[in-house]
Amino acid sequence: MPNRIVKGDTVVVTTGKEKGKKGVVQKILSKKNRVLVSQVNIVKRHTKPSKDKPDGGIVEKEAALNWSNVMLVDPKDGKGTRVGFKKADSGWVRFGKRSGDEIPYPKR
Repeated sequence: MPNRIVKGDTVVVTTGKEKGKKGVVQKILSKKNRVLVSQVNIVKRHTKPSKDKPDGGIVEKEAALNWSNVMLVDPKDGKGTRVGFKKADSGWVRFGKRSGDEIPYPKR
């Protein structure tokens, strides 16, 4: 059975300090059950100067979220939806339980 959330999907955060923010999935960390979402859960990292980066300082970057704290965005109304699968002529397809519409996989 295919994955519910894949790289390139638009998701909305359902819990925590970032609740309600939308972003695109950049990376799936399947062994840790986490996803990296663009412009969500920004943390500050203090770095020392090194050969690669001669300037040290504070770097902002995205931190991973648990996959259970994000929902796929329904293309019909732009709100979070649970995901179901159904068998079609072309194989398994995702659909939003909120509207019942098919949710296509993003182009890679």
